[in-house]
Amino acid sequence: MLGRKVTGDRERETISKAKTFMPAGNGNTVAQDVMIRDGKGPIVWDMSGNEYIDYLLGSGPMVIGHAHPNVVAAVVEQIGRGSTFFAPNDFEVELAEEIVNAVPCAEQVRFLSSGTEATQMAMRVARAYRKREKILKFEGGFHGMNDYSLMSLAPSSPPDFPKPSPDSAGIPHGVQSSVLVAPFNDLETTTAIIDKHHNEIAGVIVEPMQRVIPPKPGFLQGLRDVTLQYEIPLIFDEIVTGFRFAYGGGQEYYGVIPDLCTLGKAVSGGFPMSAVVGRSEMMAHFDSDRVPSDEFMPQVGTLNGNPVAAIAGIETLKVLRQKGTYEKLFQIGQSIKDGFQRLLNEAEIPAKIIGEAPMFDILFTDNEIVDYRSTLTADKGKMVNLNKLLIERGVFKGDVKYYVSTVHTEEHVKQTLDAFESALQQLPG
Repeated sequence: MLGRKVTGDRERETISKAKTFMPAGNGNTVAQDVMIRDGKGPIVWDMSGNEYIDYLLGSGPMVIGHAHPNVVAAVVEQIGRGSTFFAPNDFEVELAEEIVNAVPCAEQVRFLSSGTEATQMAMRVARAYRKREKILKFEGGFHGMNDYSLMSLAPSSPPDFPKPSPDSAGIPHGVQSSVLVAPFNDLETTTAIIDKHHNEIAGVIVEPMQRVIPPKPGFLQGLRDVTLQYEIPLIFDEIVTGFRFAYGGGQEYYGVIPDLCTLGKAVSGGFPMSAVVGRSEMMAHFDSDRVPSDEFMPQVGTLNGNPVAAIAGIETLKVLRQKGTYEKLFQIGQSIKDGFQRLLNEAEIPAKIIGEAPMFDILFTDNEIVDYRSTLTADKGKMVNLNKLLIERGVFKGDVKYYVSTVHTEEHVKQTLDAFESALQQLPG
């Protein structure tokens, strides 16, 4: 039965232990006092047996649902033959080939273990190739937890562009001098920054859809045009959008091809794996035989390309290639979005639902949402309260974003909308 009806003694004890032994009581960012124990398809269960429709999906990786039988069977078989080798294996080669076939900008692939590593390495490739140091990123853009990415991720008092603002303690002051910041969806300001600093810029990194903010028509193409003008590598961070918006990712969906991109989440079916992919001449910096010694980028990782993650990715991509998969994904997501908007309108609650059908969120504001600064007009407290009310009614999501999977059904949509309607009735004004 859906709904958080009971919290058992064992779950309460585990939550208490987490707060004792782990900073903030968790190892990630989902702050709800829920200990998830099991997942199957689009459903998860906590330690007390409460059932939830899952729109967190492991923060996105479970795009074909939890414990997909094809993925499980392949992974179990491989684990019986060895889980990691720190040596080449045929599954990583097969997965790399499929990525090159799928992703427009991909000519070669380098595997890593996390999105943070992938974005850090993509920026390093750009610096090695361009022989410049500065990276231009967009205010509010999330590129993992590396030092460069944590510049102007969520500044409370944003400085004037292009000055960055560190969003974490412990970041060296020198990093600030290596980052420029531009406003997402503002091509005029971004172009002016690039025009002024093009001789210093090693690369430009952007999420094709920034968090849940879609690009304005022409923005990504304009960004592509100005970076081509100055021969600056353009990096799409597709950790989230890769294989989610289309089989070729956000670059296929939006019709703009970068020089490099990062992949993760959906690419490995819930196992730790990410990738940097891109043009062969740039990827050559990973190969000591193809570049001078001072241009070579050594890059190793104990679990990079390990066969368990690789075979999980292979099986996930097989499912995503099936006819009608993306049409269904978009249909289900759009049904939820439309239903949410209808219920918000009926309740006369000012809110914007932003994003694309496979991934979106609600911002409680009347203002148009086009960039990070416009998101600051939203009532965050109301969102927090709504998330708690939804969990009480059996709908599980993270602090931000609804992720939709290929295995959510119209029945799940109906149950979600019923829970949402009930939650709105209890939502404090």
